[in-house]
Amino acid sequence: MPTFQSSQRSRMHLLFVFSAFLMITPFGVAAASSNGSGCQLQSPKSNIHHVIYIQFDNTHFRRDNPNVPSDLEQMPHLLNFITSHGTLLSNDHTALISHTATGILTSLAGVYPDRMGQPVSNSFRYFKTDGTTRTGVSFAYWTAPLFDPAGSSTDTTPEMINENGKIAPAPWVPFARAGCDFGAVATANTVLENTAIDIPIVFGPNSEEAAEVAADPAQGFADFVGIGVHCAQGSAVCAASSHVRPDLLPDEPGGYSGFSGLFGAKYVNPVIKASGPMTDLNGNVIQDATGHIGFPGFDGMEATVSLSYVAQMQEAGIPVTYAYVSDAHDGHGTSGNIHFAYGPGEAGYVQQLHDYDVAFQKFFDRLEADGINRKNTLFVFTVDEGDHFAGDQPTPAGCDGVTTPCNYNRVGEINADLRRMTLTQSGDSTVFSVHSDDAPTVYVNGTSTQPLRDQTDPVVRSLERELAQLNWLNPYTNVVENNIMVALADHTGMKTLHMVTADPFRTPTFTPFADPNWFFFATGGGICVTPSDCAFIPARSSQSFAWNHGDIQDEIASTWAGYVGPGVEGRGVDSRTWSDHTDLRPTILNLVGLKDDYVHDGRLIAEILEGNSVPKAVKRSESFIALARTYKQLNAPFGQFAMDTLKSSTFALASNDAGDATYNSVEGQIQSLTSQRDAVSTQMKALLEGATFNGQSFSDAKARALIAQGVWLMVQAHALPH
Repeated sequence: MPTFQSSQRSRMHLLFVFSAFLMITPFGVAAASSNGSGCQLQSPKSNIHHVIYIQFDNTHFRRDNPNVPSDLEQMPHLLNFITSHGTLLSNDHTALISHTATGILTSLAGVYPDRMGQPVSNSFRYFKTDGTTRTGVSFAYWTAPLFDPAGSSTDTTPEMINENGKIAPAPWVPFARAGCDFGAVATANTVLENTAIDIPIVFGPNSEEAAEVAADPAQGFADFVGIGVHCAQGSAVCAASSHVRPDLLPDEPGGYSGFSGLFGAKYVNPVIKASGPMTDLNGNVIQDATGHIGFPGFDGMEATVSLSYVAQMQEAGIPVTYAYVSDAHDGHGTSGNIHFAYGPGEAGYVQQLHDYDVAFQKFFDRLEADGINRKNTLFVFTVDEGDHFAGDQPTPAGCDGVTTPCNYNRVGEINADLRRMTLTQSGDSTVFSVHSDDAPTVYVNGTSTQPLRDQTDPVVRSLERELAQLNWLNPYTNVVENNIMVALADHTGMKTLHMVTADPFRTPTFTPFADPNWFFFATGGGICVTPSDCAFIPARSSQSFAWNHGDIQDEIASTWAGYVGPGVEGRGVDSRTWSDHTDLRPTILNLVGLKDDYVHDGRLIAEILEGNSVPKAVKRSESFIALARTYKQLNAPFGQFAMDTLKSSTFALASNDAGDATYNSVEGQIQSLTSQRDAVSTQMKALLEGATFNGQSFSDAKARALIAQGVWLMVQAHALPH
């Protein structure tokens, strides 16, 4: 199986430093409010003193099997906390391509992948100057260059690259500027992620930390990866430690100097816990699968571990904490040493969700005892992406997983070799690589004189047509499945979907989106003598994968987000408000009274806010929400405009007529509409952001004109040939 195919954060890692003293409480360290620690959150009534942000991997509000309660239904302490005290948006969406890194990073930054550099994840391919490709990995520290785990990268652009080719703005900046320490618990790219490039960047290639990693890689990983604190100026946490490092963000808008950070469990744990090793909510020492005390690995960040870190940081006076929780769909063994894919309603899956629910009960009770609750804390809960279960129908029929456990004969994605299938079916021996996935982005080899092939290259066009017609025996149904690729986009379509970054060498030649049961890789073997030579269901094992994502199907695209705290209405479940990951950032910052030095792609979700948490300019407007909703359908990857143009893109790439007339005509129309979309969206964003963050009056007349333009563009996109 390809190394980085999983929804889990299967990755390489490393981190920063710190140590200190604090006053003991029953939980280890004295809790401190943001006011007492110098943190100046500026919520309208000055009643938000803490921010707790939790992002799950693959956790569903919707049911995957109509008889089996959903993930959140099986975690009633979390679900009831959100729906009883705040709002759960059940019509939220991910970005493309919908994987862990892309899902988390769009949420953290509030921009689409074309503005932060990670549209293809959790790994991706990038072109070398000779036209071949190598693997890059999405998980690296925020300021790292592109991370190639096989060695020195030939592409030295920033891992987190913005639209100007610079390091994308970091999510902790407005909090630290406001005097608030920012605790990061396994949250993508805000912590050290690997020991290969992150250690030299943060600590230096000749540091004692680098020497430790060289001597004992496993302990070095446990000591320095996955946990961190970005400190405010004058932070007592950083001042108490002899292991702080400069928190360098050389490209940050508005500058960012004089800040420090602590990186790694080895240095963070002594600061947030007065004595003894860090323990989870059940009192177990946090360690990896082989007994190394410290960070247990990203797959080991189950609820009892991540939530314990959040509580401990909050009790230590770190008022803003962002955390990742590994998914409950898969059994991770001891701190992630296995990856056993469960089906909905299987006994292990149900037990794991029960354990997560108990962890949330303990977490909320512990915070309440600390005086950290919904009256003074903004809680945000969300998920990186949705996913599709690939497996047989469960037995017995009607099993619910609660009173009657479900059993599955076969569980797993259909593993398929795209190059061999293409060679067998079409006789096409074109050399290409893919990012192994349900949406296997294709990178057609170029040459030393033309490393990046033009999208109209005859070789590329032939391959696109062939994949549009790909059919194969489905081992689940034992029937030939026609048109396995349900959608295709080349550079023109990917630009509409916000998948083209400032680095041309990491842009795929084109992207096919497949039936969600399939998972594609590409080797250089010969033809497939039998269908099962190239498409098969792997035997179920401790390394099985069955939850597919990255694709465009609704169960993959649709996610959820929960908000609880001062300024948030108690709406329960809101299934009508359409949102996506980029909306989290502006909504959070508005609630705490802070702002970024850049314009978001997301918009304020004013529908769920109450009282003074709604900016004055928004409150006075008659059309802010109407503009915001039109804007999302026009600009979001899963909005109406993008999905309609993707249908037309699929039609164009599959076409084959004289002079490629259909392709050229349709692609030209998509390109023109996308350029107009971008221009109108830019104006919409300026109006929405100005009213939300800059105190600018909101022009209803201008909003109505922009709405009309946006609707007309969507009408034209819907009318495109498809």
